[in-house]
Amino acid sequence: MKKITISFTSRPSLISLLCFSFLFNSWNCMCTNDCSSSSLDQVILDCGSARNSSFNGKTWVGDVNLFPDYYEGTMIGRVISNTTGQAPESPYSTARFGRSSFTYSFPMSPGLKFIRLHFYPTSYTVIDQISKANFSVTSGNYTLLNNFGPFVIARTLKSPYFTKDYFLNLKKHILNITFAPSLDASDAFAFVNGIEIYSMSLKLSDYGVNKTPNATSSRDEPALEILYRINVGTESLKGPLFWNGLDDQLYIQGSRNGTTIVAYDNHINYNKSSWTVCEYEAPGDLYSTARTIGGSDETANVGYNLTWTFPVDSGFKYIVRLHFCEIQLNVMEANQRVFKVYINNKTVESSLDIVAMAGGPLVAMHKDYIIMVPVPEAKEKGNYLWLALQPNTDSKPKLADVILNGIEIMKLSDARNNLAAQVQLENGDRRSAIGSNIILGMVLSMIVVICPVSLIACFRWISLRHDESLGKTSSLIGKSSDHCRQFPLEEIRAATNNFSEALLLGCGGFGKVYKGLLDDGITKVAVKRKNPESHQGVQEFETEIELLSTFRHVNIVSLLGYCQEDNELILIYDYMARGTLRDHLYETQNPPLSWTQRLKICIGAARGLHYLHTGTENSIIHRDIKSTNILLDQDWVAKVSDFGLSKVGKTAGSCGNHVSPGPKGTFGYLDPEYGRDRTLTRKSDVYSFGVVLFEVLSARPAVNREPDEDDQTKVSLARWAVHCYRNETVDLLIEPYLRGKIMSECLSTFVEIAVRCLASRQIDRPSIGDVLGKLEQALLLQEEAGNNGASQRCVTNQ
Repeated sequence: MKKITISFTSRPSLISLLCFSFLFNSWNCMCTNDCSSSSLDQVILDCGSARNSSFNGKTWVGDVNLFPDYYEGTMIGRVISNTTGQAPESPYSTARFGRSSFTYSFPMSPGLKFIRLHFYPTSYTVIDQISKANFSVTSGNYTLLNNFGPFVIARTLKSPYFTKDYFLNLKKHILNITFAPSLDASDAFAFVNGIEIYSMSLKLSDYGVNKTPNATSSRDEPALEILYRINVGTESLKGPLFWNGLDDQLYIQGSRNGTTIVAYDNHINYNKSSWTVCEYEAPGDLYSTARTIGGSDETANVGYNLTWTFPVDSGFKYIVRLHFCEIQLNVMEANQRVFKVYINNKTVESSLDIVAMAGGPLVAMHKDYIIMVPVPEAKEKGNYLWLALQPNTDSKPKLADVILNGIEIMKLSDARNNLAAQVQLENGDRRSAIGSNIILGMVLSMIVVICPVSLIACFRWISLRHDESLGKTSSLIGKSSDHCRQFPLEEIRAATNNFSEALLLGCGGFGKVYKGLLDDGITKVAVKRKNPESHQGVQEFETEIELLSTFRHVNIVSLLGYCQEDNELILIYDYMARGTLRDHLYETQNPPLSWTQRLKICIGAARGLHYLHTGTENSIIHRDIKSTNILLDQDWVAKVSDFGLSKVGKTAGSCGNHVSPGPKGTFGYLDPEYGRDRTLTRKSDVYSFGVVLFEVLSARPAVNREPDEDDQTKVSLARWAVHCYRNETVDLLIEPYLRGKIMSECLSTFVEIAVRCLASRQIDRPSIGDVLGKLEQALLLQEEAGNNGASQRCVTNQ
């Protein structure tokens, strides 16, 4: 394949030097402060254009003016018709096309560079079908895009044009950007409408990258792709040229009416220790608005997580930058508003106090967190990054509330210097895996000039997945999706050898569960077949499908499909190689689990439950949390299962007082207040989970069928656990195998939160977010003590 190079330095003829001088004199200096290391290190290039133009405060230089001899092998395409009428003339009237690779080479001083690439996949004069555009983009050792199809992306975004934004550290004096058509199709081609490059005085450390764990050599540092810039509490914001933030309401989970937008109109200071003045940085106006939970119901606030969710690529690390400023005048001192911060259900801040951290009120600051989003299991597509804030009332602050002003999310290149994940489409073509869900992140790179109507349309797609009411029941015949398809009964019979008892995995309230092999014996599945005599029927069957077909979470079991044929009701799940949690606690031949393993399983289950309670638009109450409904995969990852009895709240915050027509659940795990008063809340699940925690500690069932005649308190594990705690005989609860292996601080943390879960009144129980935080703390205490060799602090057999 012939490589066509478009270079500003490779041919030192008189005309080249003149054009070179003209080029630099035409480029604008975009930063007037110390963001720019050199006024020459700015590129604003209109690809395929023979003229210069001014638009949106920028002077666009046509690349045809630069070394016209060097464009052999490429083509200039002019837009046939701007059908939407929304694409700006510069740089979207023309494009540079190539059926073989071509490279732009820009003389640049070394340092951090901001690169913005513009794409407008529409009808052009020189090509037949823009949909055949499929290519990669590289710069030096970095892969920015791979098997990239702009037409597919624009259609998914519902936007005629879009941009891609990057930061990379240039080591040499030449910055190359290469566009190479995909080798997967003989008629593939590459194109680009515009290129912007700006030199930045910042360093990668300013984005939370203090070292280079992804580096493949001493010369390579991680590159960044900017995915999201969010204005929290405001729809639009006139910020610097590099800040194109969007309204946070596009990403909020649920629609809690109690959330409040607060504003401040006067001067705001900046925390110099966490602030670099630069055109790239967040604008000062970002800190003039914020979102809080608001409201006067402190109890409701404590149980509520203010949550945002963002589609991202799996297999990458992400920098999450949160912008804070305490702008409410009733919060002027430390310990007046303290809250927790969770990212992907991991506690990154247990007691964040903005006034204390920033040094006072009305002081802007930001904090960076690096989060790894692992590759999901097979059958799952894409992934999400979750951000949740929850009040922390442990220190009895003045307000049970949270506050946030802005969000940035940036992707770090992986060990191969790659920023482009991939996803395989049904037609066999490869496309950029900003992909099925992740693709939306690029919208945040769109230039400021997009009209509000188009912007709203671009993101309306995000909310479509939430539009369907999760609580309804209807005929499911014919319903199918990427994650949940309808299987013919004949295929299910073949997969299970006609429901052979030799493949029986277990039996529950719905019916028997069989091991099966689908896809010509490749995919292992669990097949749950309804027992005709079971009290659970069509409603539970439909509820399971309605809920699980919308969930994609590592700690929620994946529903692959269902069968509704010949009076059969069958559900097909991912196969969980390790079975249920109970299978490894008691009445089993399996070897006992270590305490660390048990803690990690509890944390995984808590994360799944936390997702159900706060991570979905409609808060889900499981109603049947127990050790047999916590499944374990090959890697011991815990997954919450069996949603046939689940209830859906109207909003994430509306489940505080739901009266059920009749209590359902499992004896021994059932919330006593729910059973007595039929009042169902998320705290009912918390009670059940508390029973599971003591099952894990004691390796005893929730209900002892053969109690000591002299001690009836041992009939109920919950009652016995509370009894032992009050009488300071917790050591009696510990399974003999674990005695001498649990660090005392870890045990205290674990038991205290488990006992709080079993409070007789729902209002006295912690939220599942609190439980998750304490379990993570317990694991940290156990691991730290183990690393320090502090075996003397283990709980011994007394």
